[in-house]
Amino acid sequence: MALFNSASKDASRVQRLLRASKWTGLLMAAALIPVCAATAAGDYPGKPITIIVPYGAGSSTDILTRVFAKRMSQQLGQPIIVENKAGAGGALGSAMVARAEPDGYTLAMGTISSHSINQSMMKNLPYDVMRDFTPISLVAYFPNVIVANRDLPVKNLADVVALAKQKGGLDYATGGIGSSGQMGGELLKLRTGAPLKHVPYKEVGQGIADTIAGHVPLLFYQVPAVAAQITSGQLKAIAVLAPERTPLLPDVPTSAEQGIKDFDATAWMGLFAPAKTPRPLVDKINEAVKQAAADPALQKQLGQQGFTLVGNSPEEFGSFVKRDIAKWAEVIQATGAAIQ
Repeated sequence: MALFNSASKDASRVQRLLRASKWTGLLMAAALIPVCAATAAGDYPGKPITIIVPYGAGSSTDILTRVFAKRMSQQLGQPIIVENKAGAGGALGSAMVARAEPDGYTLAMGTISSHSINQSMMKNLPYDVMRDFTPISLVAYFPNVIVANRDLPVKNLADVVALAKQKGGLDYATGGIGSSGQMGGELLKLRTGAPLKHVPYKEVGQGIADTIAGHVPLLFYQVPAVAAQITSGQLKAIAVLAPERTPLLPDVPTSAEQGIKDFDATAWMGLFAPAKTPRPLVDKINEAVKQAAADPALQKQLGQQGFTLVGNSPEEFGSFVKRDIAKWAEVIQATGAAIQ
């Protein structure tokens, strides 16, 4: 019995020591977390970074990302690989990033479609923007423009609205369901009551060609993609859907200048990481974005293509995205544009 009691006491002592060592280990591990995070940030990046573009090669997002990534890689000291993962209106590639390891090596160049409109447009979106991503920075914005076939008897927005009502409907092409172009059309319907019918194109190049040929009378799309056709006279510009005129089309008035207020369908792009990416890594990427956006040569190069570069804080970008999601959710609900 004495032997049993002695063994019991020894066992209890060992258990107390194990518990103490367990808590000591946990405390030591907790104390090391800031050091590990700092070390990880100091070592980052130690290999190439991948930016997923959730659209096809040659798209506005793809063009800007490749130019921007080259400049960012100089700041970070590692190559940045741009991969196109198109599909489902930007949802396919975005979902891949949402599921990636939060280690700073897989990022998404999100857009107004993939990270704002889709949140309300798609019923079964495979991610939640505010839950599954860490915002890094707004990268650039660029306006949409309404263009018409050059033989369409319209000169301004009032003419477009009047013709649509006269005909009982007018088709407009866009770069696809959930695109900022579609939201521009839905917003025009909401503001004016014009009966417009959406004609989404999988390949916007075909939509541009069909508008030029007269197969579809109107096109709502991004300025950088159609500026050349407007300048050459192949397409007729009706209105820039932004608060201010764009330097790329200085003679084309905004919707507000034509009497339609609160009509802004400015497209944007921004860099996102998976949720739970450590803040030190986010800050390092954010600094690289800001350095690239402040580069005068890059500003000039991309400005000539219609892009305005931006570099802001993760908090500012996160607040911007939250407001944009709410804005388009209201429009989608009011017009019934959601995908069922």
